[in-house]
Amino acid sequence: RITPEALAFTGINPDSELRQAVPETVAFQDLFGEVRQRSKAHECKRAILVGHNAHFDHGFIRAAETRHQLKRNPFHSFTSIDTASLAALVLGHTVLAEACRRANIGFDARQAHSAAYDAEKTAELFCYMVNLWGKYKDHAKDLIL
Repeated sequence: RITPEALAFTGINPDSELRQAVPETVAFQDLFGEVRQRSKAHECKRAILVGHNAHFDHGFIRAAETRHQLKRNPFHSFTSIDTASLAALVLGHTVLAEACRRANIGFDARQAHSAAYDAEKTAELFCYMVNLWGKYKDHAKDLIL
């Protein structure tokens, strides 16, 4: 169920032939299989979901898992990393476009709210913040303790 308000905000056309849509069950089976395969290759038992407002995405995945009775969800059941929260701490803003701007990551508002584009920008933002933490983590220990 998609509300007209959500479609107006995102500009998404659910009927567009460019979407290459597949049934939700197939999409999640493919996603779970790919994540399980990559997790195994890195000797991980569970994957950690990283997302901008990861709580929403985590809930969406869990609901689809239940709705379609999917088995072997590769994502950790209660742990996720939220780049919106990290961006609030590191960059002083939670909105993806503004957080990217503050991190000097190019952001095209016309492409925003496309799943692939937002995921790419979220990944860039996550890497920026993790790398920044790596650069200053030794100094941060003094502040935390």
